[in-house]
Amino acid sequence: MFNHLSAALTLLPRRLLFSSPGALTRVRRLLGTMEPAVVRCIPGEPKLTISFCLDGSHRHMLRDQDEAVGKALARISNNSSKGQGKAKKSKKNRGQQPCETPEPSVVVKLYFGGDEVADTVLNSEAWRDGAVLQVGDVKFSVQVNAPTFTTAELPVSLLAGFPVCPSLKVEFGNLQDCEFRWFKESAPKSSPEAAGEDPGQDDSWTEVGRERVYVPSNQDIGCRLKLRCMPKDGSRSGPAKELVSVVAVEAGPGVCTFDNRHAYTVKEAEWPVVRVVSYNILADVYAQTELSKNVLYPYCAPYALQLDYRQNLIKKELAGYNADIICLQEVDKGVFTDSLTPALDAFGLDGVFRIKEKQHEGLSTFYRRSRFQLLSSHDIVLHEALTSDPIHSELLQRVSADSALKDKILQRSTILQVSVLEDLNKPGRKVCVANTHLYWHPKGGNIRLVQMGVALQHLSRVISEVAPGAPLVFCGDFNSSPDSGVFQLVTEASVPQQHADWSSSGPEESCSMELLSSFPPLLSACSQPAYTNYVGGFHGCLDYIFIQPDSMQVEQVIPLPSHQEVTTYKALPSVAHPSDHIALICDLRWNP
Repeated sequence: MFNHLSAALTLLPRRLLFSSPGALTRVRRLLGTMEPAVVRCIPGEPKLTISFCLDGSHRHMLRDQDEAVGKALARISNNSSKGQGKAKKSKKNRGQQPCETPEPSVVVKLYFGGDEVADTVLNSEAWRDGAVLQVGDVKFSVQVNAPTFTTAELPVSLLAGFPVCPSLKVEFGNLQDCEFRWFKESAPKSSPEAAGEDPGQDDSWTEVGRERVYVPSNQDIGCRLKLRCMPKDGSRSGPAKELVSVVAVEAGPGVCTFDNRHAYTVKEAEWPVVRVVSYNILADVYAQTELSKNVLYPYCAPYALQLDYRQNLIKKELAGYNADIICLQEVDKGVFTDSLTPALDAFGLDGVFRIKEKQHEGLSTFYRRSRFQLLSSHDIVLHEALTSDPIHSELLQRVSADSALKDKILQRSTILQVSVLEDLNKPGRKVCVANTHLYWHPKGGNIRLVQMGVALQHLSRVISEVAPGAPLVFCGDFNSSPDSGVFQLVTEASVPQQHADWSSSGPEESCSMELLSSFPPLLSACSQPAYTNYVGGFHGCLDYIFIQPDSMQVEQVIPLPSHQEVTTYKALPSVAHPSDHIALICDLRWNP
């Protein structure tokens, strides 16, 4: 009988079997299998939770671990009886006669190994894997600390041709082991009222994918998406989550500025080549100001400045580069946590974030976990290091000669993010990855020089103390053109006291000195493009990836978008480009 029933069920459309938790419950009962009762019980915590689904209703209880299990079972019985009472009232409201005799309490028992668990046993000991919870005539298989999604969300904006990366966090499980099934509406809702219906009651869903990330096609435009994900840890699984998109898939912008660049990065770089990206992605806190909308980027369509829209483009752009190391600037804290981390995690990268003090944005560095592991971080706030670290005492003394300049330097929130990574393909080989975003003001050349002097000195010490011999890869938005003092300091290892940048903010804030780098001359891996920042009133080269030429050599530089691509919508950002900066990408090879 069971075999015939199983065979019959396999003939049913999958969308019917899995359209709702209630449908899944009915299938389990037909097959004679038990639904799970999931118990979260962590030693040392005062509470445990018990979760299960009864008659289509989710039950979630919080109990003391040192409470007798009989009390917990009595509460389950009481709640189940109340549920039955509500069901009877519902029948009465539909014109049916309720039963006159009061319903007896629902019998609730807990069994382990075929024996009933005594009511006096503590919750912490009573709830064990393999136990059976019986509620009336329904039996549940107890799963203790089963893999469980603690966060499961879909993006609020979906574009055809752009990856949909769910935000997922799993407890007691491994995201790499989890199972995913994507569905789209077979028939889009024709009215707002219909679109608001419970998707669990709608069987018009068609399976379209089984990967963690789904890329909608043009055929999905106008349809909502649904994701059914099963948390797992190896072969062990937990309760599935079902997510339905709030909005339907919309048409994408067509060709983007990075599409042609992706042709050079279809595959990951092969060891010992490492692909590096540096990119100022334009923080939302700056993109949404009235200054940005009306003065800086008046040519950009307002919807293209919205964070949800830009994040679709950024995630597709970064994913398509198949990079091993990604250094980002102007990263909103929420963007790192809720958007970039889940998206790039799905593509095999882990990341670290450092926020600027008194700011809502900062720096993030991502690295491919199959290639590298993070050994240590050595981030600093540049003005704090200048005043508190003895290695900068000579520089501080010189800067202090001009109190106005010193005050301006100390007001800056500029940070330096430093990550020491180890090459997993060659244990013991390390690389020091630095990431920064220097002071922005056009007349702040002298401030940037001091900031860079502090950064280089700090990096030299980190390498000598933590990773002797490790090459430096220094990425960032340096807000410095190729004729600047900062560029000369990095690429020539010194800046003379006569350099114009020492007086960039006027003679009253001049601080002329010879500044020496802590490194031999570094190389700009992507050379000196005509521009890496292109807005209506300015364009110039501000971003760089600096390397030590005696440790690494440039294997390939990914061409920047053509001028025609950049100016298709006048300037950046645009509907086809998410930032006012352009990403730098290069492949680097370790020297033998």
